[in-house]
Amino acid sequence: MQTRTDFYTASPDAMKAMLALETAVGRLSIELPLLELIRLRVSQINGCAFCLDMHTADARKGGETERRLYTLSAWRETPFFTPRERAALAWAESLTLLSQTHAPDADYTALAAEFSAQEQVDLSLAIATINSWNRLAVGFRKMPK
Repeated sequence: MQTRTDFYTASPDAMKAMLALETAVGRLSIELPLLELIRLRVSQINGCAFCLDMHTADARKGGETERRLYTLSAWRETPFFTPRERAALAWAESLTLLSQTHAPDADYTALAAEFSAQEQVDLSLAIATINSWNRLAVGFRKMPK
């Protein structure tokens, strides 16, 4: 696969803004291990090899187990994820596949049962941010190193 435009050098001001947003997401109310699971699941859906490589390594560094990483794409069929994680993963899938799901009430109800109003917004912003990174990395063929 051939690489395309380097988005960092092509638009440094835009990338500074994206990096600032990413930094802000890391400081919000959602715990880092859950953020990494969300980043991975969204990147799986979007087929972003670069982000999958990066966030799998980050999740491992943060103590995530191999078993949970291996089964993340089938999280609904495993007992390995907590109700809070399940609600976040369902919400991540709903927002990532928005044109198909329209963020159904059932997913929101599960979200609201596990997350405060602030956490709901913070999680949604984290989901939007990784979707943006995926679109840049997939669109411009950013490759893992």
